Amino acid sequence: MLAFKYISFHYMKYFMIILLALVLFLVGFDYMGSTEKLEISANLLLIYIVYKTFYAVDMLLPLSLIFAMISTKLFLIRSNALVSFYSLGYSRVDILKPFVVVSTTIILIFISLHAIPNFARADEMAKNIRKNAQYLSPTTDLFFTYKDQFIYFSKLLPLQESAENIRVFSFANNSLKEVLVATKAAYRNDAWRIDKADIITKPEDISFDSLGIKVTEQNNLEILQGFRPKMLDQVYEGKVNFTIKDAIDAYILLKAQNINTAIVKSAIYKMFVYPFFVPSLVVIIFFFVPVSVRFLNVSLFSFVAIISSLVVWAFLFALIELSSHKTLPSEVGIILPVFLLFLVALRQWRKYRLAA
Repeated sequence: MLAFKYISFHYMKYFMIILLALVLFLVGFDYMGSTEKLEISANLLLIYIVYKTFYAVDMLLPLSLIFAMISTKLFLIRSNALVSFYSLGYSRVDILKPFVVVSTTIILIFISLHAIPNFARADEMAKNIRKNAQYLSPTTDLFFTYKDQFIYFSKLLPLQESAENIRVFSFANNSLKEVLVATKAAYRNDAWRIDKADIITKPEDISFDSLGIKVTEQNNLEILQGFRPKMLDQVYEGKVNFTIKDAIDAYILLKAQNINTAIVKSAIYKMFVYPFFVPSLVVIIFFFVPVSVRFLNVSLFSFVAIISSLVVWAFLFALIELSSHKTLPSEVGIILPVFLLFLVALRQWRKYRLAA
């Protein structure tokens, strides 16, 4: 228990220091590179920096946990605390447990943060502020299918939960049946409500004797039940910055419509699976560190460990991007690499646990 508290304290300390340093570096570097484009008010500039900070945390927190483990292990070796713990009867697995428990706990908290829209969509909002001087830019000319209908929104405003210039094309037997035309629609009570719309109905039999096209006016219509504005914006614009709820709801809805769910699955795996490469990599690197400084070239080990961590992190990040663009199946690009790291880590853990 003494070793667990001592190691956990120093691990958390190094984690906070490293995360803060990396975040400040990334946000500062981005700000210096975007100064000319950020001709906005002081309030928006502050909000932009906050969103960039959220994005930096989202990207760098897993890497910070690994760097913190390396720093903590080197501290224990240099201070001879590691040798002391072994002398008191602690095994390698006992020393490793604080790193695994703390890193896994932080990863679970990190995953839960993606339920907060401002955190999950921080990069998108920061880009909108830099480009349009507002949090969310409207999506224009949105055209999609839903329940055998083709739907067109001239402008979608996710933040206001409204849309402008709506057209809904209904088909029957591969033939256009009717067209709904409306000026505005608003998302209320889990559906899109239209106060006033014109329904243009085509006659089933087009001939000289037919009555022709019929136009009727209807009020208080509801369409697109369960299709939230942000879900529309994310799915049909090809964005991957989903919140947890939006991602799960989008997957269920698209699956029911037999629409390709590759982008949504990639976002879900990125949130729930990708972060767990951290505990696995912590275990793998831990067992490569010698017990005493006499058997360790500190500079060489630090360099190799940091470079190796960066290579693994960058490789996983590249695979996530490929999966997000549907170049690779998300199961191959995200789940498989994390699972392989887990198997290697499990092998290392069992090997040294049995040796103890």
